[in-house]
Formats: sequence, C-alpha cells, structure tokens
Amino acid sequence: MRVANTFVGLALVAGLGPWSSVPAGAQANPALRGAAAAESLSIGDVLDLRTVSVSDLSSDGRWLAITVAVRRDGLGVDFSRDGDQTYLRGSPAELLVVDTRSLAQRPVFRGKTMVRNATWSPDASRLAMFVIANDALQLQVWDRATGRMTSPTLPPGQYVAENSELRWTGDGKGIAFALRTNAWRERAKKRFDELTKGPITVLDGTDDFLEWDDMNRMNLERSIVLWDVGAPTVRTIHPEGRIGTWLLAKDGSAITIQQDITKKTDYDVIGGREYQLVTRSMAGGEPRTLFPTLRQVQLQWAEDGTRYVATRDGRVHVGSIADTTRRQLLGPTAPARAATPGAETPPADTSAAARALRAKERFSAVRWSPAGDAILASNSEGFWLVDVATGAKEMIVPLPDSTSMAPRPQLQAWSHDGRYLYFSENARTEWSRGIARYDRQSRQKAELVRGARFFNGLQVSDDGSTAILSIADGNRTPDLYVADAALGSPRRVMEANPQLARKALPSTELISYLDADGRNQYGVLHYPVGYQKGTRYPTVMLIYESYFDDTWDAVANLLAARGFAVVKPSVSFETGYPGEAWLKGVTAAANAVIQMGIADSARLGVQGQSYGGYATNLLITQTNRFKAAINVSGKVDIISFYTDSPRLGVRNIHAAEKSQDRIGATLWQQPQKYVEHSAVMFADRIKTPLLLMTGGLDHNVPAINTREMYYALRRLGKPVTWVNYTNGGHGAPNTTEAEFTDFYQRMVDWYAKYLVPKKTNVSN
Repeated sequence: MRVANTFVGLALVAGLGPWSSVPAGAQANPALRGAAAAESLSIGDVLDLRTVSVSDLSSDGRWLAITVAVRRDGLGVDFSRDGDQTYLRGSPAELLVVDTRSLAQRPVFRGKTMVRNATWSPDASRLAMFVIANDALQLQVWDRATGRMTSPTLPPGQYVAENSELRWTGDGKGIAFALRTNAWRERAKKRFDELTKGPITVLDGTDDFLEWDDMNRMNLERSIVLWDVGAPTVRTIHPEGRIGTWLLAKDGSAITIQQDITKKTDYDVIGGREYQLVTRSMAGGEPRTLFPTLRQVQLQWAEDGTRYVATRDGRVHVGSIADTTRRQLLGPTAPARAATPGAETPPADTSAAARALRAKERFSAVRWSPAGDAILASNSEGFWLVDVATGAKEMIVPLPDSTSMAPRPQLQAWSHDGRYLYFSENARTEWSRGIARYDRQSRQKAELVRGARFFNGLQVSDDGSTAILSIADGNRTPDLYVADAALGSPRRVMEANPQLARKALPSTELISYLDADGRNQYGVLHYPVGYQKGTRYPTVMLIYESYFDDTWDAVANLLAARGFAVVKPSVSFETGYPGEAWLKGVTAAANAVIQMGIADSARLGVQGQSYGGYATNLLITQTNRFKAAINVSGKVDIISFYTDSPRLGVRNIHAAEKSQDRIGATLWQQPQKYVEHSAVMFADRIKTPLLLMTGGLDHNVPAINTREMYYALRRLGKPVTWVNYTNGGHGAPNTTEAEFTDFYQRMVDWYAKYLVPKKTNVSN
C-alpha cells in the first residue's frame, strides 16, 4: 500500500473558513506548475530559517507574546561548558507583542535580545521576563501602556538563579523567582574546573554520588523570593535548599516545594532524583511534609495551587495542601502490596482476560478542570471525566484497542470555563490529522479541523475568545495562527519563511512495506526535486527508529534538492536484539522504493545521527547493499560507551541496560550482547565507504568512541574518512557558519562521490 501526500482541502465543520491547502506536489515542486526558475535550497537557506515561538497568551486572549529566532543566530555555542551550571546558553531573538484582533506587532526591544520566560500578568498590563545580559539573568517587567521597564534590586551577594522559573501571583501584584548566592557560583565554577581542567582530579568509588551527578545536584540549590512589583527589593518566601519544581497558591496563602532528598546515585533512573513534597505558609512558620517521598508518584495540580491528584500503581487520590489524608478516586481497591512484611502475595492470573481486566482498573490522572470540579483521567478503555466531590465517572472519549491502527486521541487543551476539551486525533495509516472538541453540556464530540496539515501547540485563552496554534503543510516550516475558540476564521500571525516559496522543495509520500518479519511498517519518501517518473535515482536512507510524519527535515531537503531520493524508514525492536531491527526494516524499505521504480539498487546510501549513527554502523556490518554511509555523532563501541560520557551521569549505562539500546542486561550479565552490538568488533566485514562526523566537545556520544571505527577501518585498509569539529557538540556544529556549512557540504559531497556517476553533475 502507498498513501500519496495529496493535500486535499480540510473537512470542516460549519463556518471554519479557509483552512485549505495547496496540493503537495504542486506546492513542493515548482516544476510541476511551470515555475522552472525556482532556486535550489542552499545550506545558507537552512541558516536563514526563522522559528516563531509562543511565549505567552494573555488571559483575555487579546495579547500574544512571541519570539522570532533565526537559525544562524544560534551559532557560537561553547560546548566545553556543557555541565557548567553557571553557563547561560541562549540565542538572540525578536520579542514581539501581537494584538490578536488586528495582528499588529510591536517589538518589546529595539533589537534581538536573549529572553527567557516571558509571561503576562493576569490582567495583561505587564510582561515579565528574564533577559540574559553580562552572563546573568536580569528580571525585567515591561509596561504595555508606557513601554517602560522596571527591575527589582536584589540582596547584596545574590543573583537570579540560572535555572529560575518566573511566576506571577494570582492577584498580579507580585512575581516569584529563584536566587542564588555569589558564593554558590564560585563553588560551582571551581568544582566544574576541577573536573574538566584539574590539574589533579581524584574520584573515589565510595562516594555516594558520581562526580557529575553530584555536580548536577548543585543546580537545585537556590532560594525562592517574591518581588512586589514596584517595590525596590525582594523578600524570601522559601530559604535556600535543594529545590526542584515549586508553585504558589493562587490566593497567596502558601508555596509548595519538591525538595531533593536523593541519598546516592541511582543507576536505575536516568538523572534519578528522589523528592519529598513540602508546603509552607506565606505567613511564615515551619514547612509541613505532604509526601515523604514522591518516588513513583505522578502529581497533577489544580489551578488554585492548593489541590492535587496523585497517581501511583494505577490508583488516583485527591488531596490538598491543607489535608493530612488523601481520598482515593479511582483504581484498584485491593492493597498494591502484601499487607505485612514478609507475607506471601498470591500469584497473579496472567491470562489475557485477567490482564485486560486489571488494565481497566488502573487509571492515571491527565488534567484538572480549570474550575477544579473535575479531573480528566485515562485507562485502557478511554478518557473519563471524574467528579472530584463524588468520584462519579463518565467515559467521554474511547480509546482504540492497543493493537488497533485507529487514531488515538490526545488532550490538547481545556477551556477555562470547563466546558470544552480539545483532542488531537491523527490517523496512523495516512496523513490525515485533526482536532476535535468535546462539549460537556451536550456530551458530544465534534471535529473542528481535518486534513493533511499539522496542527500543533493549541492554546485557548482563559476567556474562551481566542485560540492559537501552529500549522504546517508537510515538509514545510510551521506558521502561527490565531482563530476563534471553534478554530474558525484562522488568521496567520506572520509568515515565518516566505523565502521558501522561491525554493524547489521536494514532494513527499507515505509508503508502507513489510519488514523481514512480515510486520507492516511505514516510511516517509522525499522525491528528488524535478523527479521524472521512470527514472531511477541515487537514494539515501535516513535512519533512527520510527518515522511517520513528513515534518520539515533539513538533511532530507538538502539532499533532495541535489537529485537524491531520501527515505526515512521505520523499524521494530526486540529487547536483546536491537541490531537486527535495522537490517530487517531498512533493507525492506529499500526494496520497496526499488520496486516503486524510484531507487537505483546499485546506488543506495545510508546515514543517521546519534542513535541513527549507531544504527548505520551496525547495519553496514550486516549487509553490503549500501555504497556509501555516514555516521554523525553515533557510537561504534557500546562497551566503551557503556561507562563513558560522565557529564551525563548514568544515562549511557541506563540506555544500554534498560532504555534506548534495549540490551536488557548489564555488561557482566550478557557480555556477548555488548560485543554483538559493537560495530567496531566487526569492522572487518564492512565494505561500505564510511564518513564519520563528530564534535570534539560532544559529551553525549564522545568523539573518541566514534574515533575507534576510523582507526579500525584504516588498519583494515577500508575506505573511511573521519571529520572532527574540534569545538563542536552533538550533531551539526553550532559553532561557526563556516563549520556548519562544511558539515552539510561534506555530507553532500560524500554521496556525490560514491552514488553519482562521474558524468552526472550534482550541484552544490
């Protein structure tokens, strides 16, 4: 089966308006509509792409704060400071305020500024934000009427914490944020320098924490202060401690804190932290413990900041910061564990029927209603509205069976009056995406939008008058739109990248194929620009794990603009045998595009980044079908990777044992599995010319890991090139324009060298 990407007009409910889109083939390939003079996409074009991001929408829906960032302005990252808690990484952007009625735009600053956490006051009269200046965060409040900026005076020896949140009080008179001491900064910087520069570094295995794990815990050390806007100074509302997430009661009565109580490095949890939940009256006094530990507990808070639902073991309890007990709303009523220590637990019934019944009994809380009268919860059957006072529940949106390919709804927004719930409902077998709205009064669900476009980031203003969301055609950058609460009368806030209209971009298609195990898989095909039916093209497989949507992809578009077909195939994994997944799935996808008459079987390439780079190296040890390969920032030796990259703490160990790598055991339990999944051990089998691209300061997948493959293949006399960007990090270098350009140009040149006949000219 093949599902063509024909952007049909959207199936709309009454009055939705002009949500329609142009047929993809005509839009993506100007040659198909007679625009033969369209320009090829260049590497410079990728650097010039603009991204529009929503900072905040005012409660009345009238005012929208957005940032507009250009890709090239994000260059200049100092990757040597990864893990340095005092380093403020930021990118300058325009901060604009948009009137959602007229779409008039007003800049907050005269030029591009590094801004974080821009947030409207409840009455939308002021916009608070952090500005990065002189290597520090500065709290500034912009008055919408006058354009004036105000800032607080901080206590001597203290500054705004690098990881500070910014919260308005419910009455809009104050702002809460986090502070640190200058002494903390000096201590954190000294420890970072000790770990990175020495001259002598001593690590002791009896320490409770891994050295970088302990360093990362320092990032929680801060205090919380409140600034009454207009007053000269701030006051402390929670003293210095290891503080995770926190929130204020809307009525100003209390602050509730997740407080770090981690005792030692936990190898079973990536970045594992253990917290207790405490609350403190804003009037003063000692904090009160609500949860001695939050391990395996998920919290959802009501808008008032005083009530919560806690989910654990499929049980949902409701409580408040004033309560000493919690009341169970949903879930099994039998004890989760043996009632007394040492008591035997009867063996569970493992039949399919028993498992299905247990799944129906287990719930998780999704969200509180804005009014706090109900919660949305989910189980295997669907989404349920639960009355908080009585516990009565009603299913409002069913979920398909886990084996079904029917759309799986996901909550996107809940109107502030509590009446409407918005769900995304995207097809899983074709490019058909939509948003539906459930009406609690009529108990009916109505589809608001439907089509091949992407609808993301939906927000609805508190007064219910205004909705904002981003919309994108397939293989296009998104734009931000304003609409009414029924998603009618859409108006584009701005066209982020009008210059792309002049570019010859590829059309895309959703393809379906069977892998070697007979399982149906999906992939995304990018046709070469100027595609002519009946002509076979050099084809590059971009691999990672699973692909379905044809979102914007710089690599795919740059290659397609130069005459390559590009395929992004999906694979299925089995714990203990991840290396087989790509052999079974990627080669099947290659067969599919060959059978379609598009790919030339003699000119296949393959590449991936990070986990995809790892996949690429494993794949070419198992097959010789590919005539060129590129590994970008991907490990080649899972044994040395297993205990490497200390700045990530236990991430690499956990990834190998339990998560992404899916080995399913420790190195000492299954050493042969680690050997089998280290491509460097089988370098002698590789016949595919291989380009290795690394960042010298990559602390995710260290360049020294990938370097092993270069020296192995060189020793074996195999075709290999290693390009290391000394100051680069993970993936494409975000250092300088020259290095960014070199990265993509080398990629194109590698495929031109090995996949394109000498007589064919592949443009740059």
